[in-house]
Amino acid sequence: MTGAVASSFRLKPVAFADLEGWASDDPSPLFDALAACRRHIRNVKPYRTGMTGLSSSDLLPLLDSAAEFSPSSAAQARSFFEAECRPFLIEQENGGRGFVTAFYEPEVEVRAEPNDEFRFPFYRRPDDLIDLDDANRPADMDASYVFARLKDGTVSPYPDRRAIDEGYLEGRGLEIAWARSKVDVFYVHVQGAARLRYADGRIGRITYAAKAGHPFSGIGKLLVDTGELPLAGISMQSIRAWLAAHPERVDEILWHNRSFIFFREAEVLDTNLGPIAAAKVPLVAGRSLAVDRLIHSFGFPFFIRSESLTSIDDGQSFARLMLALDTGSAIIGPARGDIFTGSGDDAGERAGAVRNAADFYILVPKAAASRFGW
Repeated sequence: MTGAVASSFRLKPVAFADLEGWASDDPSPLFDALAACRRHIRNVKPYRTGMTGLSSSDLLPLLDSAAEFSPSSAAQARSFFEAECRPFLIEQENGGRGFVTAFYEPEVEVRAEPNDEFRFPFYRRPDDLIDLDDANRPADMDASYVFARLKDGTVSPYPDRRAIDEGYLEGRGLEIAWARSKVDVFYVHVQGAARLRYADGRIGRITYAAKAGHPFSGIGKLLVDTGELPLAGISMQSIRAWLAAHPERVDEILWHNRSFIFFREAEVLDTNLGPIAAAKVPLVAGRSLAVDRLIHSFGFPFFIRSESLTSIDDGQSFARLMLALDTGSAIIGPARGDIFTGSGDDAGERAGAVRNAADFYILVPKAAASRFGW
């Protein structure tokens, strides 16, 4: 092959020496996650192959080798990947660099029953929400809709955020827990998971189960477009501060994002690990990347370099090997990623301001690298 894998991007062979920051990275934390991916592929099912054509079968030689390797130093961990993989720069047709944001797992104080203070619920998936595909999607419904409502034999768009906030799901027993802040609930929807802290000290976890189906619309963009916040200062923190200062407009702004997320309860088996995300393995703080699932296959290593991203590594430029373990409706494009920073408020502070240009390199196991011009 020439290295072209799609009309919008190509994989350009490079050397590990070309990866600025590689020589100081420690990818040792990835080996447990590689083992988890291997178990999922072998015992459950392979991951879906994206537009690159790189499949779980291409990935397995790396995973099998990793299962027999236990690095005792950062240098050994790097040497393992240097021996097993070939790096490729993801070059976009438009010549632009990639872009990274970040996400985290919020921790929210909740109650098992509602009261005057804790009034805003997290919902389980309702029974009238169905998955859509090309066979059952109505001809007049946009192909982006992968969920819809089935009522009396008719498939139609599911009620949106406003309709649900105004009571569409009340009385159906779908509530998992109640939070005190509608804004907190909204941001859990954006992140797709949360730890729930109950009054008795118990820690629970909710993770993504489904969504109403409507496209995601960023409220930060709305606030910039309407002149409420400057683009240069946009962040999760600045948006939350604006909402706190304008309580009378909270519904108006949140309802702009019609997308609504439903959750399922999950155990917290290890507080050091993040939630189980789209790849069906626990996320690793600082080492897990959400990617465009239509383009990339889960489980592959990506080296991300951003000289302007300094908030995660104590003032140092970000340069880390990561695993593609998640996806998201706002993560679109071959060189677009979302970095998982961990759980809790500190992780949220680190994640909230990340909006940086970055270089994306994918590490391809040697046997498959020849298909891309190596």
